[in-house]
Amino acid sequence: MTIDAVYLLQLTLNGIALGLLYALIAVGLSLIFGVMEIINFAHGELLMLGAFAMCFALPVMGLLYWPAMATAIVATMLAGFVIYEGLLVRLKPDEFERSILITLGLSIIIIHVMQYLFTATPRMVDSQYGFDGVEIGAIRITWTRVIGAAAAVAAFAGLYLVLRYTQFGRAMRAIAQNRDAALMVGIRPRVVARNAVILAAGLCGLAGAAISPIQLVTPYMGQFLIFKAFALVIIGGLGNIPGAVVAAIGLGLVESWIGGFFEIAWQEAAVFVIMIAVLFLRPDGLFKRGGMRVG
Repeated sequence: MTIDAVYLLQLTLNGIALGLLYALIAVGLSLIFGVMEIINFAHGELLMLGAFAMCFALPVMGLLYWPAMATAIVATMLAGFVIYEGLLVRLKPDEFERSILITLGLSIIIIHVMQYLFTATPRMVDSQYGFDGVEIGAIRITWTRVIGAAAAVAAFAGLYLVLRYTQFGRAMRAIAQNRDAALMVGIRPRVVARNAVILAAGLCGLAGAAISPIQLVTPYMGQFLIFKAFALVIIGGLGNIPGAVVAAIGLGLVESWIGGFFEIAWQEAAVFVIMIAVLFLRPDGLFKRGGMRVG
């Protein structure tokens, strides 16, 4: 089979853009696991809420992309605050199994409430950019993909600065690395955990807003993405944020290449084949596990 270099480059650019959006979801999971030591099965539904918020905000704001995205992020952060104060605040770090049951139940409730309110009919989201894009010779990528990828890179840069250089971020890293020592110096785990959940929700809101003009918006869209995000967190190393980002970009590339040259069904299986292989070869993931590492 002859491989067209231009076609391969097109697939690569699309894969990087998709991988960066996957990374937003995976990093949010890593944040919550690093601080609270739980897996949030309702994390995908935060992305879905962000996508629906973008869907409804765009017409109200005259299809203006950036104000609608900001609205979606704020709405999702508020949802994260409600979820934490209503449910997650009652969970302790050693209640891993209980957290799975509670967040899985919450996920199912959110999905069915959204389906009852807005039906399961897929929605197409249009913005001021429509299907316009950047063309470089024979290569074309839509503005929505470019902007989504750029927003993800900006979010990661901002997250790095927050975790590395602010009291807010240092408190999260301290709790993740040594909870007992953090308590001894006066750090309040409840406040830190709440901040981590809200921040992770904001990343999901950004991902949902960025994905909504690219993929159809449905109440079940988060379910299709969250299991990939779980696999990415495992592949990158639990609690390792750079590891989750690298694994997500790698998955975006693999999925794009597979979709371009093989049967589409292999795209969905790829991440889990990679995860199983990694668990056999490196049980702790490709990168060092734990401590909510940022570099």
